[in-house]
Amino acid sequence: MLQCNMTHSIDTQLALEDLLGDLHFARKHDQLGRLALLAYCEVKGWARRAGKPDVADKALQMFSENPRRSKAEFLEEIDKLIATLELHENEYRRTNARFALNASSTHPTMEYH
Repeated sequence: MLQCNMTHSIDTQLALEDLLGDLHFARKHDQLGRLALLAYCEVKGWARRAGKPDVADKALQMFSENPRRSKAEFLEEIDKLIATLELHENEYRRTNARFALNASSTHPTMEYH
């Protein structure tokens, strides 16, 4: 069961890293349409698969409840969303590092003398 959780966690982390890469690229190149697509579809989908309903709700609310009136407001919300995702990425890294450490301590390597 631990191996299954670790695999899911690593897969979720890798998907998040890819998503953040796409978001950073689109943000750097001022691709507003791409940012909207990533935020609404990809972030929301990743968050639901990762069990992060607060992030999924935020991505949905950006477009349904409180549409931005200006480019600056939209980009500010995108930056906040990226910052939130980066916090989750850091948490996945810490968690997966602990999994790896625990796995190596429970399965010591054999030494030959």
